[in-house]
Amino acid sequence: MTDKASTSPEQAGLKIIFAGTPEFAAIHLQALLDSHHQVCAVYTQPDRKAGRGRKLQPGPVKALALEHNIPVFQPLSLRSEEEEQSMAALGADLMVVVAYGLILPTAILNTPRLGCVNVHASLLPRWRGAAPIQRAILAGDAETGICYMQMDEGLDTGDVLYRLHCPINASETGGSLHDKLAQLGSEQLAEVLGLLKEGKLEAQPQDNDRANYASKLNKAEAQLDWHQDAQTLERQVRAFNPWPVTFTHLDKDVVRVWQAKARATNKASEALPGTIVAVSKQSIDVACAKGVLCLEVLQLPGGKALSCEQVLASKKDRLQPGVRFTFQPSSEKRH
Repeated sequence: MTDKASTSPEQAGLKIIFAGTPEFAAIHLQALLDSHHQVCAVYTQPDRKAGRGRKLQPGPVKALALEHNIPVFQPLSLRSEEEEQSMAALGADLMVVVAYGLILPTAILNTPRLGCVNVHASLLPRWRGAAPIQRAILAGDAETGICYMQMDEGLDTGDVLYRLHCPINASETGGSLHDKLAQLGSEQLAEVLGLLKEGKLEAQPQDNDRANYASKLNKAEAQLDWHQDAQTLERQVRAFNPWPVTFTHLDKDVVRVWQAKARATNKASEALPGTIVAVSKQSIDVACAKGVLCLEVLQLPGGKALSCEQVLASKKDRLQPGVRFTFQPSSEKRH
């Protein structure tokens, strides 16, 4: 780790304001703390209620900042003149934004000497918005990556300063891809900011015609619609693991599906979509509009996620061939 106190003026890092909230952002904040750059302040979302007691809990970024005695700001909005003056008083060279969750008005974007740089988990302009990681898996993309972007007034529309590519494996989940991209983006962050400081990055405008919007995830869209093909449903299972977790209905019970694999077939199934067509220790095979989805890890009401073999050991009578899972649009109110 660099000794910041002994760094010469030529080697001195940037004075940075960091803005972010969840674990993905905290990993990037830690990378800056381990670098020769100086984090002078942290902006993060207000504390949220969490846990059984519904007590206010600090987010991962705030918790990390407090560990390192970094001043923390948690405004509800950055649109007031007071917030603009407060940030300007910090005298920062740059603001680094990672999954912050607040819109930055023009005045804030222009406050640091070098503006604001966003670390975005997509190869822009492919996926702009709140959930680029999951949307990439849902769409069947072969690769994704990290973009370091010079922020402007639009939603992820700024010029791209630097790109890092990352393949999406056939078994990738939302959780595993999140971790890979967090590591990829954080490992290169300090170096990219150094290149920015030295004026060695060439900003590349985005092609707006190729942009897609990665809307925020919601629990209702995690329900499995058996009238879709098996490949689509497998991607849905992987994308929504670990949150919000795909689910289906067995009579009045909600069954969560944590892991599944599609089996393509050219043979049209005689069973209605959602019908269990085969059961084994490895999987419960369910007919889809096209192909079969093999359920491997399930979670029944009141229980934890279990392998197919473990589930069948106690619930075999309910999960026999011929039993049908159903899609219930009204379930959004229950989740």
